[in-house]
Amino acid sequence: MTPKKRILAILNNEPVDRIPVDLWYTDEVAASLKEYFNVADDFELYRAMNLDKIVWLFPGYKSPAADKFTGSQVGAQAVGERTTWGVPLKPIQSGKAVYHEFGTPPLKEYDSAEMLDRYEFWPDPDCFDYQGSLETAKKVSPSYVTIGPWISFFEVYCQMRGLEQSLMDLLTNESLAVAILDRIEDCQTKMLKKYLQVLGDHLDLVFISDDMGMQQSLLISPAIWKTFFQERMKRWCGLIHSYDKKVFYHSDGAVEPLIPFLLDCGIDVLNPIQHACPGMDTAELKKKYGSRVVFHGGIDNQSVLPFGRPQDVRNETRNCLDTLASDGRGYIVCSCHNVQAGTPVENIIAMVETVTKG
Repeated sequence: MTPKKRILAILNNEPVDRIPVDLWYTDEVAASLKEYFNVADDFELYRAMNLDKIVWLFPGYKSPAADKFTGSQVGAQAVGERTTWGVPLKPIQSGKAVYHEFGTPPLKEYDSAEMLDRYEFWPDPDCFDYQGSLETAKKVSPSYVTIGPWISFFEVYCQMRGLEQSLMDLLTNESLAVAILDRIEDCQTKMLKKYLQVLGDHLDLVFISDDMGMQQSLLISPAIWKTFFQERMKRWCGLIHSYDKKVFYHSDGAVEPLIPFLLDCGIDVLNPIQHACPGMDTAELKKKYGSRVVFHGGIDNQSVLPFGRPQDVRNETRNCLDTLASDGRGYIVCSCHNVQAGTPVENIIAMVETVTKG
């Protein structure tokens, strides 16, 4: 089977010749892999590694207030000094890696819904580069499954208000929280509709990222999640399904208490299956939810991938295959999140080859 046919078969609960393997990684890891395999571009790397890569499509964004930005706005985050939502960014050097952390939340001092009209950086859905995504998708989609753009409720909210204030809003300022979430939903819904219309058959998956889990528990209670996010998630899943696309939902951490509600909303793929967290045991997840969702991820990148030996990685990968794909279906192997700078190339290869070579 080709990479695209293999992934689509898993998404449609059809038999496959083997479980597919995807890979998420930072720019530093991409550079080290290309050097190891002596290849020049991403697609050469996918072929050299025998990856069933799900390829990302992020529409660029050109702000109507471009003079207030110092860099072009791309995808969910900016390559300049602000995100698409106007959140300031600051580069942070961490060993070999460079990350862009969020600066002062621009809505931090807002205390009423009326004040939201003053904010000048609400994204304009007409300013996204839909045609650019389409041109990229046309080149990619014959060979690989595609995913995009990047939409979120609470992650965007936290960027704009700050994590602590965002959590307090849900408990003490419901009217403001609803007003902000309404704007966040409205902008992205308009963008998503146009994105789905323009890309058509060249898009397979829509990516919703809304981290609700910490290492030991949820960020918020299921009751609070249902109050603020359940109906919004249903609306997005319904919209995505109306265009015959699958919903790929991402939340790190101990998110198991929310899984039944997410499934009722209509998600199709759950990522990243951080099984080191309470409630996220892979065998139990497969038993409880395997008939309703495709799992993506599972391979621990907090300890095993960066610090283990290749044999440790092989054991980790086999355990995920034996549990999450115990019936030969419903699982796409991948690192739990982006493989981080400094991770041994030999460990990454061990993960992939355990799937492709047995």
